[in-house]
Amino acid sequence: MPNDQHNAWYAAFKAKDPRFDGRFFVGVTSTGIYCRPVCRAKLPRAENCTFYATAAAAEQAGFRPCLLCRPELAPGTAPPNVSQNVPVDATASLARRAARLLEDNCGSGHGVEELARRLGCTGRHLRRAFMAEYHVTPVQYLQTCRLLLARNLLADTDLSIIDVAMAAGFGSLRRFNALFRKHYRLAPTALRKQAATHGRQGTGVTLALGYRPPFQWQTILEFLASRAIPGVELVRDGEYLRTVRFATGTPPAVSGWIRVGHQPGKRVLTVTMDAALLPVLSRVLARVRHLFDLHCDPGTIYETLSSMNDIRPGLCVPGIRLPGCFDAFEMAVRAVLGQQITVKAAGTLAARLVQAHGIPVETGIAGLTHVFPAPETIMALQGAGAIGDHLGPLGITGARARTILALARLFGTGDADFGHGALPETGIETLMAVPGIGMWTAHYIAMRAMGWPDAFPHTDHGVRKALAPRTPEQILALAESWRPWRAYATINLWNSL
Repeated sequence: MPNDQHNAWYAAFKAKDPRFDGRFFVGVTSTGIYCRPVCRAKLPRAENCTFYATAAAAEQAGFRPCLLCRPELAPGTAPPNVSQNVPVDATASLARRAARLLEDNCGSGHGVEELARRLGCTGRHLRRAFMAEYHVTPVQYLQTCRLLLARNLLADTDLSIIDVAMAAGFGSLRRFNALFRKHYRLAPTALRKQAATHGRQGTGVTLALGYRPPFQWQTILEFLASRAIPGVELVRDGEYLRTVRFATGTPPAVSGWIRVGHQPGKRVLTVTMDAALLPVLSRVLARVRHLFDLHCDPGTIYETLSSMNDIRPGLCVPGIRLPGCFDAFEMAVRAVLGQQITVKAAGTLAARLVQAHGIPVETGIAGLTHVFPAPETIMALQGAGAIGDHLGPLGITGARARTILALARLFGTGDADFGHGALPETGIETLMAVPGIGMWTAHYIAMRAMGWPDAFPHTDHGVRKALAPRTPEQILALAESWRPWRAYATINLWNSL
């Protein structure tokens, strides 16, 4: 590593600057430990520090995770969403998208070849691109993801060792114990003895997810509360709660509930989930990260969008997050129901749809009664008559009913990828081919389901109202300086109203 880069990273480490948390890790040769940049342990000498872009690279170099700063709690980095207006190196983009998918699905047991197929490349090309970007193989990166998830479970829950091994994706207790001892020179049970508290609460399990401050928690809660689907979601006492259902490949599907809270002093969100969701733990955590935009770098975004305050003081607020979604199909249907009507009216229609066709689930939590209908449920309705005959009595127009059915086919067949990190232009093009979906709806879905930071529904009523008296063409020209964060600009504009 060049001396100037080493010195810059050491300066950030010395400052304990949270903006760099998760962007690099520090290996300390005198102790054999690696830390986050925000670690509060005694500062090591510069000559004893080596720096790594990922925790996996630090572990492959022989370092063990710090028990004080806990690298498994570091916030991740968002992969770039490729856009024709924001050029990104294709190899780096592929590697970063692969890294996100490995993190999100580390507990699933899926291998590199399956990942390569999903990304549309060969396993050989993926391994070559990944090594070039991260200096470790995808298998090594995946292994570290699983080990760090296991550390989190060991430290913060009282799950049995076998449950930890299975939830983290190891497949066998013997393999888990062997890898844990090899990498950390410590038995899983020994690490557990050092943990002060456990996160078991009744039938729930609680884990922490880190983020980079500032975080406008109340603002994103208010956004989600106004769009919550009765029976499926609710915001109460400063927390977000919802029902969850995952298909696991073998019936029956896994159902349960989650609750997300905020601990600003620790810079983490707490995720409490039904113990029944342990088989899909990594997928639940991935969707919570997406929903609350935990990979966000608020400092970088504010540097670009602070010029919005020249239009009106306070128009752009540091720490605003881009609200994602927990279920892409659910959010897409909710967006269609909200076309040309108020947010409240759309919520009423969504509630009727859930009551009529949702899946009842026992949560023990007042207000959480159903899981949103799956795409297969909506597709099955057509077999018993026209889709409008089923959704019309709920107050849903025939045109919107047909659009919802078309979305169900898209999501149900898996022919298109609308997940977080998907290629936005491809997704928008596919969506706009669906009758009833125009530019506004496509960009809104890209913003929240695909996490596209540059989505910009410039014809939106709220955007036009916040920037009145400008025309849509003038708004587009004005927003050029906000790239590639126009979606965050949109949230700021909405919040200003």
